[in-house]
Amino acid sequence: MDQRVEISEFLRTRRGRITPEQAGILGGTRRRVTGLRREEVALLAGVSVEYYARMERGNLGGVSAEVLDSVARALRLDDAEVDHLIDLARSAGPQPVRSRKRPAEQAVRPTLQRFLDAVTGAPVWVRDRRMTFVAANPLGRALYAPILDDPVNQANTARFMFLNPAAHSFFPAWEPSADDLVATLRSYAGQNPRDRGLTDLIGELVTRSDFFRERWAAHNVRHHRTGIKRIRHPEVGDLELAYEAVELPADPEWSMFAYTAEPGSATEERLAILGSLAVDKTRSVADEAEAR
Repeated sequence: MDQRVEISEFLRTRRGRITPEQAGILGGTRRRVTGLRREEVALLAGVSVEYYARMERGNLGGVSAEVLDSVARALRLDDAEVDHLIDLARSAGPQPVRSRKRPAEQAVRPTLQRFLDAVTGAPVWVRDRRMTFVAANPLGRALYAPILDDPVNQANTARFMFLNPAAHSFFPAWEPSADDLVATLRSYAGQNPRDRGLTDLIGELVTRSDFFRERWAAHNVRHHRTGIKRIRHPEVGDLELAYEAVELPADPEWSMFAYTAEPGSATEERLAILGSLAVDKTRSVADEAEAR
């Protein structure tokens, strides 16, 4: 990805969504842009028009934290967008940005897998920044079996979401789920613009999916930390799960997610059924292996 283009499009799309009325500016009736003009953003941020125009052309090199903060306030950026702007500015600095890499063959530590397996009442799973599954407990694997069992998407949620028609059934709230996934991917891309695996995935999806390409062009970003996930599981039906994300300091490219159901809800009952099915399948596989 061209970082200057990324910076330019991000600032331009943020500027385009704010009306003069929202910014407290009397804009008149004739405007050639739907949002704020560059000079209006510069006025709100307390910088010269030339300086802001240089920023919006993709040049954030040398821009101070104070100016970034002023521009963020002028554009009414949320926390995820502020972080993304800072990541873009960091990548535009005078020193090359080094990817935060981990070995490609890094295995899941036995202690981490034991921890996951010790959680029996909730689906828990780990993924990397490319949206690929890394590890899970049995209930987590059972919950996401349609993704894990699909050989085409390579256990990757993004590929499943945009390249497998079954995703529209598995994620009944497909539109917001797709929006969130793309916004999260863009946040990751801003943090590590030289992650070859991530840029290759994005390039593949831009090429193969109109749905992804449209969302990617919106330049939205978000933090994937907590929320509600709705899933229509082929074995137990509709599930509404609250999730919490946990960063793993020993594996900074990985995130762990835990899902819980509202006590006494239909989801809690169905999740228990799914857990029982997972145990039965595990025993069946073990029995077959022993029989051989």
